[in-house]
Amino acid sequence: MVRRVVTAVSPEGRSRLAHDASVRQTHHQHTPGFAYGVVWSSGGEMPGDTADPDAAPRRFVPAAGESLALTVTFPPDSVFFDPSFDPAAAVAENLANLPGLAEMFEPEAPGMHTTPTVDYVVILDGGVVLELDDDVVTLVPGDIVIQNGTRHAWRVPSDKPATILVVLSGKTS
Repeated sequence: MVRRVVTAVSPEGRSRLAHDASVRQTHHQHTPGFAYGVVWSSGGEMPGDTADPDAAPRRFVPAAGESLALTVTFPPDSVFFDPSFDPAAAVAENLANLPGLAEMFEPEAPGMHTTPTVDYVVILDGGVVLELDDDVVTLVPGDIVIQNGTRHAWRVPSDKPATILVVLSGKTS
């Protein structure tokens, strides 16, 4: 579990603790092992500026000047090759749970997508592979990726899941 500690400024102008609790995880039924937790969101219609830090964003791709921080746990690639895996059900679940982001995935190239954001990605646990058009990069815990609005996919070729922290920042130009 990831712990979220949020600070605020009191009416008297003093710093204080506003929230201290675990980040709620959303587990996908149709992609066993896939889960995400909204750590924080800011700006626009994103509800992170409200009193409820567990409120789900209305969209998972922030616009210019907005940001969204998530933890994402990816299952091993073998989940997608299991005969019981139902790609259509997984797509429908993603569309329902990840509005704005799920629509950016390419049906003809599973996992590949491009977002109009700069993403700061920290590998927290397990190994993950970043697949780009012309390169493939193996990443381990502690590695940091600055993902500049490029077409990419995340793969987990091992038998264990991988967890990342990603902060999506809406591009201003």
